[in-house]
Amino acid sequence: QVQLVESGGGLVQAGGSLRLSCAAPGSIFSINAMGWYRQAPGKERELVAVMSSGGSTHYADSVKGRFAISRDNAKNTLYLQMNSLKPEDTAMYYCAAKGPPDYWGQGTQVTVSS
Repeated sequence: QVQLVESGGGLVQAGGSLRLSCAAPGSIFSINAMGWYRQAPGKERELVAVMSSGGSTHYADSVKGRFAISRDNAKNTLYLQMNSLKPEDTAMYYCAAKGPPDYWGQGTQVTVSS
């Protein structure tokens, strides 16, 4: 059973920052692209950012310039630094290891108040 464990969510005011973390098994982390997705109430899950095992990145247009994805291969941990947060960033954030198969974490809630 592959487990991805997210942490770092919370309540923050607009303009604030949060850093999400995702711990993954080394067997997955070293070979898979890793990404962050989010799902707001009543909306579909959407890609936020993804990083390949080689380090290339891709961001959703809505977060470019504000969010940064990174990975620490020694710690098997994926990060998402979120700056200049907006109320529309409010969502459940999920970490994923892209396969196939794909593996998902349980999610961490991010709430941005106006």
